[in-house]
Amino acid sequence: MPEPIRVLLVDDQSLVRSGFRMLIEAEDGMEVVGEASNGAEALEVLRHTPVDVALMDIRMPVMDGVEATRRIAASPLDTKVMILTTFDLDEYVYAGLKAGASGFLLKDARPAELLSAIRNVAAGEAVVAPSATRRLLEHVVPTLPNNPRESDERLSVLTEREREVLVEIAKGATNSEIAANLFMAEGTVKTHIGRLLSKLECRDRVGLVLFAHEVGLVS
Repeated sequence: MPEPIRVLLVDDQSLVRSGFRMLIEAEDGMEVVGEASNGAEALEVLRHTPVDVALMDIRMPVMDGVEATRRIAASPLDTKVMILTTFDLDEYVYAGLKAGASGFLLKDARPAELLSAIRNVAAGEAVVAPSATRRLLEHVVPTLPNNPRESDERLSVLTEREREVLVEIAKGATNSEIAANLFMAEGTVKTHIGRLLSKLECRDRVGLVLFAHEVGLVS
């Protein structure tokens, strides 16, 4: 029997943490191994408690979720971070993703969506769902710095086909949609995505979306 996914809840509202705890602990294959009311407390918990996924609020006292995420991503810890947001703080969501978060989730997400997100992030898939990428485009991308750099030297290492796949990813297309749009096998799409992640030094699919918009490949 596989080990349960270990979850850390980081939110300055105890009622929010309690609600998430009840939901997660009622699910087979998951357990809440710790709680923290701010980023500093989260880092302290992580010093002595192995965690697979940290559900991280953004705006908290003492240390916010962006700084905590940055420190976790820079550490040797094998902990994935998922940002919790209400989308009234778009610029902070963007900062959190740039800091190394593996994805983001609305605080009012449906229970099934939250549980699925935790599983996906724990498995290293990073993007909660195609809808999450589309939400990123709708809510976060308009806040990106308006300085396209399509001449970015990192683009020069990409083949024309890799550029096409990158544009599709940035538009929020799923692997099957990319395969259909570009007339290629889904396995080939996955191969191209792996090469994109390596060449552009992105942690995950979310990073590819942000990169494509930052350099002006899509708008």
